[in-house]
Amino acid sequence: MNIDLEERMSRMELTGSPVDHGYYMPAEWTPHSRCWIGWPERPDNWRDNAVHAQRVFTRVAAAISRFEPVTVCASSAQWKNARSHLPEHIRVVEISMNDSWLRDTGPTFVIRNSLSDKEKLGRSKVAGIDWNFNAYGGEDGGAYEDFSLDLLIAHKVLEIENAPRFPQSMILEGGSIHVDGEGTCLTTEECLLNKNRNPGFPKVQIEDELKAYLGVKKVIWLPHGLFGDDDTNGHIDNMCCFVRPGVVLLSWTDDKLDPQYKRSLEALSVLTSEVDAKGRKFDIIKLHVPGPLYLTEHEANGLQQGDAKPRIPGTRLAASYVNFYIANGAIITPQFGDKKRDDEAAHVLSLAFPDYEIVRIEDAREIVLGGGNIHCITQQQPASP
Repeated sequence: MNIDLEERMSRMELTGSPVDHGYYMPAEWTPHSRCWIGWPERPDNWRDNAVHAQRVFTRVAAAISRFEPVTVCASSAQWKNARSHLPEHIRVVEISMNDSWLRDTGPTFVIRNSLSDKEKLGRSKVAGIDWNFNAYGGEDGGAYEDFSLDLLIAHKVLEIENAPRFPQSMILEGGSIHVDGEGTCLTTEECLLNKNRNPGFPKVQIEDELKAYLGVKKVIWLPHGLFGDDDTNGHIDNMCCFVRPGVVLLSWTDDKLDPQYKRSLEALSVLTSEVDAKGRKFDIIKLHVPGPLYLTEHEANGLQQGDAKPRIPGTRLAASYVNFYIANGAIITPQFGDKKRDDEAAHVLSLAFPDYEIVRIEDAREIVLGGGNIHCITQQQPASP
C-alpha cells in the first residue's frame, strides 16, 4: 500500500516531548547501531579545498567502522569523491549541507525501553530530536551566514532511518550537551545562555526543555567552555564529559598563566560542589590540554574567502582531548602532534576506560582548524533496546 508524503510525514512526526512518549537520551557508551559523520567541503572553513580534512575524516570514519557501522553524509558535488576515499563497507549517502558538523546539525537520538499499547504514533524504540539551528549564533556571531541546508539534515537522517522525529524550536547544538543516561546533563552557561541562541529563554526555561526532551532530572551548568572555543561559544564537549555515571573528564592545565587555567578551576569548583541526579559526588579526572596551539599563517592562507567566520593567523586553537568519540568498545581520540600531551592523554583515557581500545587519530589538528574535533564531527545512533 502506498502512503503519500504528507501522511508519512505526519506519521513520523511526534507531538509533545520525548518524555511524554517515554523516550530519553542514553549515555554515549550505550551500544550503538550506527555512527553518522559529515563530509568536509567548504573552502572558506577547510584549507586547500578540504583535502587535508577529508583525509583525516576518512581516518576517523575508518577507525570507527572497525567497531560499529558508519554512514558518511556528503553533498551531491562531493558524493563521488567521498565514496572513492572511504572504505567500501562504509555507507555514503547524499545529503546537502552547509558544513559537516553532524554532532550539531544531525538529530539527537533518544530511546525508550518499552512500548505502550496505548501509543498510536512512533512505535519505534529509537527516535530523534530535530533541534533548531542558527550556525552558532546567527547574525550575532554565527560561524557562517547561510545555514538553510543544515536545518534539514536531522529531518533527512531520521527519514533515512525511518525513525520518529520530535521537532524542537529551541536553538541547540548536540555538542552543547552531555548526559550520563541516569538523569544528569552537563552544559555551559557560556553557550546555552548566550544571547545569540535563545534570547527570550531564561535559564529555568532552558532547563525545563532539556528535562522534557532529554529525559534528565538535573542540569549542571559549568560557567565556561574551553578557552578559544569562540566558534561554538564554549560547547561542553570540548570542556567536560562523562566517563560513566558519577565520573567526568575535565579539560585541565597546570599553567596558572594560561587563560584556560581559570576556566578549568571554575569548572572544578562547580563539579566538586555539585552532586548528580542520583545524589553522587563526582569523581573528576583531569585531562591536560595540548599546546597551546595556534593557527599558522600558512594554514590561514589555504582558506578561500567566503561567508564563514574569518580565521586569523596566530589565533589559539580550541584543542582538547576531551573531544573524543565513544564507539562500541573503543575510544576514538584526537592527537595533535604534542608528543608529551598526546601520550599522556592516551594513558589517562586507557585508565578511565579500561575495557575499551584506545584508537589515536593522528593529524587531528586538521579538524580543530575548522573549529571542532572528533566528537564534533560524529553523532551516535543508539541500538534499539
